[in-house]
Amino acid sequence: MGRVDRSGVKKTLYYLRRNGFKNTCYAVWERLLPGVEEARPWMPPDEELLERQRQVCKESGPAYTFSIVVPCYRSGEKFLSEMIESVRRQTYPRWELILADATEDDSVAGAVRTASNADPRIRYLRLPENGGIAENTNRGILEASGDYVGLLDHDDLLTADALYEMAMAIEDGGKRGRIPKLLYSDEDKCSGDGTKFYEPNRKEDFNLDLLLSNNYICHFTVMDRELIQALLLRGEYDGAQDYDLVLRAAAELAGQEDCIVHVPRVLYHWRCHSSSTAQDPQSKLYAYDAGRRAVQHYVNEKNWKARAVDTPHLGFYRLEYSGDPFETREDVGAIGGPLFRNGKLCGGRLSEHGAVCYEGLRRGFSGYLHRAVLPQDAYAVDIRNIRIRRELYGLFRETVGVPWQTLPGGDIFDASALPGDADPIAVSLALGRALRRGGYRILYLPERGRAL
Repeated sequence: MGRVDRSGVKKTLYYLRRNGFKNTCYAVWERLLPGVEEARPWMPPDEELLERQRQVCKESGPAYTFSIVVPCYRSGEKFLSEMIESVRRQTYPRWELILADATEDDSVAGAVRTASNADPRIRYLRLPENGGIAENTNRGILEASGDYVGLLDHDDLLTADALYEMAMAIEDGGKRGRIPKLLYSDEDKCSGDGTKFYEPNRKEDFNLDLLLSNNYICHFTVMDRELIQALLLRGEYDGAQDYDLVLRAAAELAGQEDCIVHVPRVLYHWRCHSSSTAQDPQSKLYAYDAGRRAVQHYVNEKNWKARAVDTPHLGFYRLEYSGDPFETREDVGAIGGPLFRNGKLCGGRLSEHGAVCYEGLRRGFSGYLHRAVLPQDAYAVDIRNIRIRRELYGLFRETVGVPWQTLPGGDIFDASALPGDADPIAVSLALGRALRRGGYRILYLPERGRAL
């Protein structure tokens, strides 16, 4: 059974006012069904593993250095001290912690002084004024000397193996001939006292269109120092400054997407307390407006004819294209949508092994972290609900074995043209591989659903 608490009730009432009765019924129904709420929770690595990591670092570990930048402003001493300790407990030793403090008095300085006396890797930067979260963070970023820079909120926590896992991922990328420029991990939420961990966010590998729908990358992110110092945060996007940064980094790394690396481990705990957006998303609605504007900026820079709009879920967006997406996005080779049988999803986005993503989800439900209803890139999409660029009709015939033809009165492929013994999934995967080899994206749009 899903969790029902005061925070959940507040979110439900807000959702009702924003999205109406029908959509709210679906949202509540989905949340209360057993087994749909979250993935497996984070379990801390055992001390034996952590000790092995320390030994690797002493003997022959990677030599990359990390600068962890934390903007501070009227930070509570307890949360601040616990955050600092989470960095000091890292099994990977090559780091510096830069605390950029804009607090008017010495309340933060006193707490930091004790920690920095015990560890010279902690650097305290007193700011002359409070310039806002973006400007305060930028001051710390520009002071960074590490090979990579990571951002950490003053009341959140890193796992003890966070920097070790990042360093090993960088090392592995170097061995493959492509040193990562941006890395991100999975994350979860933790209680105010830092003892309970829940709602793990198990993320996907880099997926541009999913990123344009939601800042799924979020925490813990580290970026090549030269890249982040060139981009910096922008004050006009305060509240979604990290999202804007990642979008602009993705634009800089276009054509080098193998330099964006997902580390599939929970390495960051987002602390929930009364004033955090993790606990009460409505407390910072301006952040969601800033996020939408950050997506629109990306779209404008690409000269796409599209408008970023809100979805029923806070902090989640979609693009409304002016006309056919094929006309404005040369990178998209095919567009697919979900297939439903008896209201349940049975086809649509496919993994490289042919598994149906979100299979069995009821129509009207949004799935794990709302991903099932967000635009996203796909390895392949089901040929029974697909559109292809006109220029690729020849590739389609060469790969599928039959010419392109649409259902009467529609714009999707008429799958009845396939040979009787054809396996739709196998054909879909073959077409997906051919499109990807040609350098095209395959765009999955959940709103383009149809019944089988």
